[in-house]
Amino acid sequence: MEIKRDKYLQQLIDYMWDGQIKVITGIRRCGKSFLLNTLFRKYLLEQGVPQDNILSVELDLTKDIKYRNPLVLAEYVRNKVDGQAEQFYLFVDEIQMSDSVKNPHNPDGKPITFYDALNDLRSLPNLDVYVTGSNSKMLSKDILTEFRGRSDEIQVHPLNFAEYYSAVGGDKEDVFEDYAFYGSMPLILSRPNDTAKANYLTSLFSEVYIKDIVERKKIAREDILGQLIDLLCSSVGSLTNPKKICDTLNSKTGEKISVNTISSYIDYLQDAFLFRESKRFDVKGRKYFEYPYKYYCEDIGLRNARIGFRQQEMTHIMENIIFNELIIRGFSVDIGVVYSNEKNDNGSYSKIAREIDFIATKGNKKIYIQSAFALPDEAKTEQELKPFSLTNDYFPKIIVRKDIRKRWYNDDGILNIGLIDFLLDDNLF
Repeated sequence: MEIKRDKYLQQLIDYMWDGQIKVITGIRRCGKSFLLNTLFRKYLLEQGVPQDNILSVELDLTKDIKYRNPLVLAEYVRNKVDGQAEQFYLFVDEIQMSDSVKNPHNPDGKPITFYDALNDLRSLPNLDVYVTGSNSKMLSKDILTEFRGRSDEIQVHPLNFAEYYSAVGGDKEDVFEDYAFYGSMPLILSRPNDTAKANYLTSLFSEVYIKDIVERKKIAREDILGQLIDLLCSSVGSLTNPKKICDTLNSKTGEKISVNTISSYIDYLQDAFLFRESKRFDVKGRKYFEYPYKYYCEDIGLRNARIGFRQQEMTHIMENIIFNELIIRGFSVDIGVVYSNEKNDNGSYSKIAREIDFIATKGNKKIYIQSAFALPDEAKTEQELKPFSLTNDYFPKIIVRKDIRKRWYNDDGILNIGLIDFLLDDNLF
């Protein structure tokens, strides 16, 4: 099945021949290699690029194992490209499989790495370079650091609902139920039944993601890492911080795990694109709070599988899906905090913090978004709308709901929109 990834394909097209190394990043198994070696290759061929002018190196395959040596790769590419009048494209898949080798001109000096080879090849005027890669030897942040501002990043995510629905079709509500349960890692669509889907997702955590991090970071307490993952998956959309997590795990295990250890483990999970942090932002004070944060899982199916498909609270699942959708659309996403003075039972007033689920920001564009599974009565509606009224500004405000299908605006200009409608309307804002 060929799934369209038009957003990412267009980014690759837009970055063509800009003199930078194009680095395709993202959680493992989300479709980076497919994007480059199938979709982008197909585009180039349709534009008349000769097949022989696309140099493809797959470092995880035996046929290309010799090119793990950066000097061998550089020599191979230069022999093909240097001095030619035609334009060439270099695709390097699974960059993390590359080796470091001694500098033949200075054996005691700094080793030659794959970064050195690619930065050298980047100087060829008739060569455009594209790489993918992330695993236990080399997570994508390292790649971007090593290229020191000489790269464009295209971050790929699991399928959003629009991509997922375009691949399967059918009744939107039924499709969404599957999407919210098994998530959207591309290979999910080729799994033959529910058992196979569940097993695939479970094995990704245990056999791919956790092993990658443990090997790369030399983690001695894999059990603590696993318990941290379980806790983050169980509490998506809930406010927390490393100390609170540390206290919870210490109480559960009877050990004395340090806050620094938990903070480091959370950083590793974010580096591997498994989780993403969202900070709290004081809307009127225009400043971030140090703690607590919220953490969201990159794929809701991975989250569900990790906790055995228990805790299927649609309120939290829906919030995670909306957060991921905003990230995919290129927004930075914070949690909004506004304050109101409210009268207590004794007649005095207190300053009460109210939360806006998401402040989505991109350039000079800002949107306030509430995620509401249902608004069955006036009290619940007022609870969701109250934070919007406290911002005292005119940025767009949206309530995304699971209990409606047709969109409408209330008297204050706040858009009420159904969840599926929101996910499928890429031109909403």
